[in-house]
Amino acid sequence: MGRASAEKPKSTKFVLLVCIGLLGFALIADLLWASSSSSAYLSVPYFLQDSDNIIVPHLQNNTHTKGEKPIQDKKDSVPQRVLSATFADLPAPELEWEKMVTAPVPRLDGAAIQIKNLLYVFAGYGTIDYVHSHVDIYNFTDNTWGGRFDMPKEMAHSHLGMATDGRYIYVVTGQYGPQCRGPTARNFVLDTETKQWRDIPPLPVPRYAPATQLWKGRLHVMGGSKENRYTPGLEHWSLAVKDDKALEKEWRNEIPIPRGGPHRACVVVDDRLYVIGGQEGDFMAKPGSPIFKCSRRNEVVYGDVYMLDDEMKWKVLPPMPKPDSHIEFAWKIVNNSIVIVGGTTDKHPITKKMTLVGEVFQFNVHTLKWSVVGKLPYRVKTTLVGFWNGWLYFTSGQRDRGPDDPAPKKVLGEMWRTKLNL
Repeated sequence: MGRASAEKPKSTKFVLLVCIGLLGFALIADLLWASSSSSAYLSVPYFLQDSDNIIVPHLQNNTHTKGEKPIQDKKDSVPQRVLSATFADLPAPELEWEKMVTAPVPRLDGAAIQIKNLLYVFAGYGTIDYVHSHVDIYNFTDNTWGGRFDMPKEMAHSHLGMATDGRYIYVVTGQYGPQCRGPTARNFVLDTETKQWRDIPPLPVPRYAPATQLWKGRLHVMGGSKENRYTPGLEHWSLAVKDDKALEKEWRNEIPIPRGGPHRACVVVDDRLYVIGGQEGDFMAKPGSPIFKCSRRNEVVYGDVYMLDDEMKWKVLPPMPKPDSHIEFAWKIVNNSIVIVGGTTDKHPITKKMTLVGEVFQFNVHTLKWSVVGKLPYRVKTTLVGFWNGWLYFTSGQRDRGPDDPAPKKVLGEMWRTKLNL
């Protein structure tokens, strides 16, 4: 009896150790399975993680300067890039981008209108303390810049509304001066053949970056930010125009837009008026600042799409693949589609920094469906877009800090193009 009682504790300890070992093995196996399963969710565009970064495979980069060969990834390595823990870049086809001749000056919040093979590029910030007051012209036929001429001294320098009938360019309201200075209600029309400017009646009140377009013989201006640069405007006005003249002395009130705010694309296709994307809120002048120094406020970016037709009632259409703003001159009509390049989306949920967009979006106006049709060489906002002979061009704007950081950094004048088949 004494011998048996002495061996019992040893047997019990052995069984206990075996049980602990089996339990530990099961826990390790469970953790390995969970980690392998959760990795499948990293490709979901809108998935947010608790950590600051999402690591994803780096796809082959086909971006190259004209005359250079694309850089090929090494076969034996799988490089990765780190994306901010916010809306990840959406899956999109790789496009082969070609770098063209850089614009004479860099521009942020500039404006552009294409007439045939010429892209007229207006105004914009050079830096936060300096604004341009001239027009540069890019010729798509020979891919050169030239033909610079001055704007009227009273004309706004950024946040312009703009539209054309194919010869005359109508320039509406906007911010006058650098930093976050006030808006002007002054409006002008340019004859692109003679390079002469003419006044047209001012808006009832000034606006920043309103949606602007010619439709049914009238110049339509809607939304934008109010005089404090922050509050969204809902007002919608129109003015009858022909050639370079206004046919009325005052603007007419129209049906208000359902959601106000600046930095939206405004497009006419098949005699329908579309207003796409935008935001509510913007930077404001710091109270008491003698230079109207810009001060960040909360902005809400959205991907809403609205349409007006003969019924003159706003219709809500399918939203963009993700919220997008700063796209007022970043669009072109290609066949039966509206193509939109870059922009800004929701801010980083942790750092609160602005997040730039690096995709090219397509909206088919017949099917009312959105697609992501390509990637840009980098993320960029307020870019200026043209389309000629099958080539999609973009120039200027503010690009990201690099592949791993979608926050804005350098203001550019670069010109890029890619073949686009839709």
